[in-house]
Amino acid sequence: MLDWRTSTLFSPAERLALEYAERITTTGQTVDAAFFADLRKHFTEPQIVELTAAIAMENFRSKFNPPLGIEAQGFCMVPKR
Repeated sequence: MLDWRTSTLFSPAERLALEYAERITTTGQTVDAAFFADLRKHFTEPQIVELTAAIAMENFRSKFNPPLGIEAQGFCMVPKR
């Protein structure tokens, strides 16, 4: 599995966005003022709002779709290793 924290495939801003998603998604993690200060170094306020909305929507889908049997539509196929 790819370790986004150390991968050279992601820029520092992308790794920060991934950490933000993880903090929002994982119960018990927080987004404190210091982390928001780091976000503001890479993203504007509107970008942070849009990023937050996108993360929240994916979290919603991950809880909404499975009980209804809604499966992936194949738009983003991840190649098997």
